[in-house]
Amino acid sequence: MSPEETPHGKTETKLIYMANQIATFFKTQPANEAAQGVATHINKFWEPRMRRQLFTIIDHGDSGLSPLVLEAASLIHRPAPPEEIKPA
Repeated sequence: MSPEETPHGKTETKLIYMANQIATFFKTQPANEAAQGVATHINKFWEPRMRRQLFTIIDHGDSGLSPLVLEAASLIHRPAPPEEIKPA
């Protein structure tokens, strides 16, 4: 199925692809460390907007995300919605 045929837009399709690539790498780690590794990587390298979009994808279900990404979701920092961000 091409990105244009998926229920997700191109940005969402790319985020799913990237998250699944991270999960593929961490599958080689011991099972008790894999989800933490995925979450740590996403928390460290993904900006809040990307993590927000990831949670939107997760919350809508039927995402195509790897089970390891879904397992790691509870360890990923969920950013505040944009309307709740207050200027400094």
